[in-house]
Amino acid sequence: MHEILLALHNVVRWLVVVLGIVILVRALWGWLGKKTWEKTDRMLGVAFTSAFDMQILLGLLLYFFSSSYGLNAFLTQPVGQVLGNETTRLFAIEHPLIMVLAVVFAHLGSMLPKKAKDDPTRHKQAAICFGLAILLTLAAIPWWRPLFPGL
Repeated sequence: MHEILLALHNVVRWLVVVLGIVILVRALWGWLGKKTWEKTDRMLGVAFTSAFDMQILLGLLLYFFSSSYGLNAFLTQPVGQVLGNETTRLFAIEHPLIMVLAVVFAHLGSMLPKKAKDDPTRHKQAAICFGLAILLTLAAIPWWRPLFPGL
């Protein structure tokens, strides 16, 4: 089960990264180019946050059911040992916290433009929030792991 969840988490990671970059570029283009806010902008925001929600769900399942990382690390090892091991600390504390913060920014990027008064402000809010979401995501991805496990 763990291997299946990890493989799904890896595949959805690329969906989140690609959609995040696309929506960030589109939001920056709209903000700096003073473009109109279109249905496509809204739909890309929904797609990005939906993919991110799926990624968070898969990540939480891994966190709670992984045998060596996540919650199990706290339950089976002294806290000092968890904090002293870079890999365990990454997967037990840093990665989940940063990703939850990233998903909050993704949702803000989808919600805030709805309340904005004009299109440039919509694009600006989306660019800032989605930019923070993708920046946090890229910072928290364990790039030292295989980019496409199993291939």
